[in-house]
Amino acid sequence: MSLMQLVEVPVPAAKKNELLLKLEAASINPVDWKVQKGMLRPFLPRKLPFIPVTDVAGVVVDVGPGVDGFQAGDQVVAMLNSFYGGGLAEYAVASENLTVKRPPQVSAAEGAGLPIAAGTALQALRTIGAKFDGTGKPLNVLITAASGGVGLYAVQLAKLAGLHVTATCGARNVELVKSLGADEVLDYRTAEGASLQSPSGKKYDGVVHCAVGISWLTFEPVLANTGRVIDITPNFTAILKSALHKVTFASKRLVPLLLSPNKADLEFLVGLLKDGKMKTLIDSRFPLSEASKAWGKSIEGHATGKIIVQMEG
Repeated sequence: MSLMQLVEVPVPAAKKNELLLKLEAASINPVDWKVQKGMLRPFLPRKLPFIPVTDVAGVVVDVGPGVDGFQAGDQVVAMLNSFYGGGLAEYAVASENLTVKRPPQVSAAEGAGLPIAAGTALQALRTIGAKFDGTGKPLNVLITAASGGVGLYAVQLAKLAGLHVTATCGARNVELVKSLGADEVLDYRTAEGASLQSPSGKKYDGVVHCAVGISWLTFEPVLANTGRVIDITPNFTAILKSALHKVTFASKRLVPLLLSPNKADLEFLVGLLKDGKMKTLIDSRFPLSEASKAWGKSIEGHATGKIIVQMEG
C-alpha cells in the first residue's frame, strides 16, 4: 500500500542556477499520484522516500551561483524538476529556467495552478493551430473533461485564441464551463454527449482530449478532414494508434502530447492571470498538514479545477 507521511527533512540548498523557495502554495496534478502508484516506473520516482508535486508558488529565500534574474524576497511561480519533485514541503529548490516572477495581482494559489495544467492546455491548443497574437484561423475545437484542471484552462485559452469551443463535462458543471466562454457544452452522460457531436453540426479541427475511455471510433466521424485529437494522457494503445496514423499518412490523426515545460509559456500564462484574461478555478484548499486529504481528492478524479495545498506560516 502507498503511504503519505509528513516528516521532518533538512532544508535543501540551492546549487548552480537554482533558487531556494519558501513555499506558499502547491497544486496537485494526476501525474503526481501516478508516480506514487508506480504507474511511471522505471522512470519515476528516482528514489524513495519521494516528496511529490512540481507546481508551486513561493518566495525566494536564497539563490545559487549563476542566478542573476532573482533575489531574496521575490515572489515566484515555478515548476520543480519532475525527477525530484519536492512541492509538498515548506522549502523546495527550483531551477531558474522554470521560475517566473509572480505579480501582486496573482495569488500564490492561482499561480501554483498553472505550470502543468495550463501549460498542457496551451501546448495542446498550439498543436492544433491556435495562435494568441490575433493571426490565427477561427478553428472549431472540442475539449473533453472541460471542468477538470487542464480543461478549464483550455476553454479559456481557446476563447482567447478566437476559437469556437464545444466542451464536454458533467451536468453539474455545464453552466460553469459556459460561463468561461464555451460556445456549446455537452453533458458527457447523455447520448449526445457520448457521441461528441457538435449541436450546431460543426466538425472539429482539433480536440483537446482530457478525458479517458473514449475510442478513436468515436472521434473519427466528428473530425474535420485534417482533424487532430491531442491526447494529454496517452496510453500504450493511443501511442500505437498515433504511430499507425503517421506511417499510413492518415489525414485525421491522434497525437499524444507530453508537456515540454518552458519559461516563456509560464510567463505568458502568469501574464494572462495578471491582466484578468484568464483565471485559475480552485476546487479546494488544504493545509500542508492535511496534504493526504488533498491527495485523496485528486485520486477520486471529480475535482472541478485545481486542488491546492497551502503552507502554513
